[in-house]
Amino acid sequence: MTDKPHASSESNSPGHPGEPARSPYDSPTGELPTVKSTLGSDVPRTDDELGLDPDVPAQGGSSAEPYTTGQYESAGIGRYEAAKSELPDADEVREGDSASTYSFASIPPAPTGDGSRRIRLARTDSRRGTQDLGLLVLRLVIGLTFLYHGLQKLAGWFHGPGLSGTRDMLSSGGWKHVELSASMLTVAEVGGGVLIILGLATPLAAGAVLASISDAWLWKQGMSSGFQYKTVELESILAGLAAALILTGPGRLAFDRGRGWATRPRYGSFVVLILALVAAAVSWFYLHGGNPFHGIRH
Repeated sequence: MTDKPHASSESNSPGHPGEPARSPYDSPTGELPTVKSTLGSDVPRTDDELGLDPDVPAQGGSSAEPYTTGQYESAGIGRYEAAKSELPDADEVREGDSASTYSFASIPPAPTGDGSRRIRLARTDSRRGTQDLGLLVLRLVIGLTFLYHGLQKLAGWFHGPGLSGTRDMLSSGGWKHVELSASMLTVAEVGGGVLIILGLATPLAAGAVLASISDAWLWKQGMSSGFQYKTVELESILAGLAAALILTGPGRLAFDRGRGWATRPRYGSFVVLILALVAAAVSWFYLHGGNPFHGIRH
């Protein structure tokens, strides 16, 4: 707003001659009067009078032309145009370095990386409660059981038959290729048991013990006529636990904690379960054969 020529103090203050008006409502003309400071000088109205520096810094350290109130019609438009004229073109930004890109930015760009992913994982871990501890107990039960029976067959520990006794047992039970059958059985039980305890390559280890215990289920079931669950009760429980471990994953208290199947197994775990059952069926018909529900065929 521009200043008008000052009217006389008498006309501006009809009630108090010689004293300037203190409010626009005190002036019948509707004009804003000039307010005097206590020192007798005019109150500053522009940036120059206030001692401010409204210059917009240009890229590279140069300064824009000082801005005055009379330079533009509007103060807001004037400052916007002055700042806009100093911004670099798109080509200059692409050709320049990364520092020049943010030369006018007051807020740095958001940091990139896996910080947000770590926060999400931490929140997910806090919601699991005792689930990982329960999966550890499950792995210990399965792994130690298979390791125990595997060491009986492999080394004769815990009053086991040893490797030679295992061959004789398989041969008398109608198994073919006894050397291959004994080797596959001991490797599956010992190796699979150790890996399950550690939580390492858990889907493959659990699939191996599931295939071996499924063949043991078929073998013991064939010793009796018809279906006898009491005969294969232990094998049924171990097979169910191994299948559950494949579908649930080992949890975060395992060496596989960084793998996707550790906490959120998906279709791959179901595929491993199917392949384990297929392997059990193939090994049964190739290494033994016969209908397990009608007795063993010699």
